[in-house]
Amino acid sequence: MKPVLTLFALLAALPATAQELEPEAWFASRSALTQQSGAAIYSAVCAGCHMPDGQGAEGAGHYPALAGNDRLEFPDYAISLTIHGQKAMPPLGGVLNDDQIAEVVSFIRTNFGNDYADPVTAEAVAAHR
Repeated sequence: MKPVLTLFALLAALPATAQELEPEAWFASRSALTQQSGAAIYSAVCAGCHMPDGQGAEGAGHYPALAGNDRLEFPDYAISLTIHGQKAMPPLGGVLNDDQIAEVVSFIRTNFGNDYADPVTAEAVAAHR
């Protein structure tokens, strides 16, 4: 079998993932992102720079680690950065609604070795806009 056909056969055999995690659904709207869970938003938007494991990266720029990041203890810090951006991080306040920002900030605060479980609410996000 030709390599291209083998690759196609392997890809076709993969199980379907949840709608939210399918790349073609990620940017269904040109003005808003469609993911709703913190994990899906992180995967679609944040992991490219901060890495899937939250370890950050160095190269064409400096992308700080979210893993074990003491600054995430205070949700206001992450909320403000997510809405307004900073340096190489683009502002996401125009493409994520308050619920989505609350979800992704909660996700990074409770994953990657972070244990800041106090909930982040859409109301807290709205106060930063």
